[in-house]
Amino acid sequence: MTDPCRLYLITPPLAAADLPTFAPLFAEALVAGAAASALVRFAPGAESDGKRILGPLIDAASRADVALLVDNDARLAARAGADGAHIAGAGPALAEALDSLHPERIVGVGLLRLRDEAMTAGEAGVDYVMFGEPRKDGWTPPFEETLERAGWWAEIFETPCVAYASTLEEAEKLAAVGADFVALGEAIWRADDPKAAAAAARARIGAAAKRR
Repeated sequence: MTDPCRLYLITPPLAAADLPTFAPLFAEALVAGAAASALVRFAPGAESDGKRILGPLIDAASRADVALLVDNDARLAARAGADGAHIAGAGPALAEALDSLHPERIVGVGLLRLRDEAMTAGEAGVDYVMFGEPRKDGWTPPFEETLERAGWWAEIFETPCVAYASTLEEAEKLAAVGADFVALGEAIWRADDPKAAAAAARARIGAAAKRR
């Protein structure tokens, strides 16, 4: 039976030099967490190595039957053979990604500060909306705002909702209000054992969703 709420992993900002250490951890976490999707972010200046960075991560995601998405670069997603792109904001870049990637690839959207932006993106035909993710400068919306936004969306709209959690405790609360996917990043990668953290996340969000 499919879990009622699935894990969406977000990588740290990666450079090519990180791959030997990170790629094995990534592959283990995907399987342990039964992740549905994973988003690859690039370190500043590493975009030129995008295809090189994506290669082993795409392979790992394919083996685990996980959708591999590229952060805010629809062209690179298509060139590298990724499953889709995650776009920042409901602006021109989102329209371009939908035009170039749909229907063959996934297009998701995040950094939606206003409800109207989320509704506009949903009406445009995105595959999911994400609430609560950190900005590039590290600022993260207050958790209570993310919790409220995820619950509001889940009650009204059919487009899937991804909600970002900074901790496993937050992840459990987001699953309980109806998020279809819970996104975790540093809570997994900074854990002593990312594989165990991913497995724990899967168990907690699955159990919370079933209690709804």
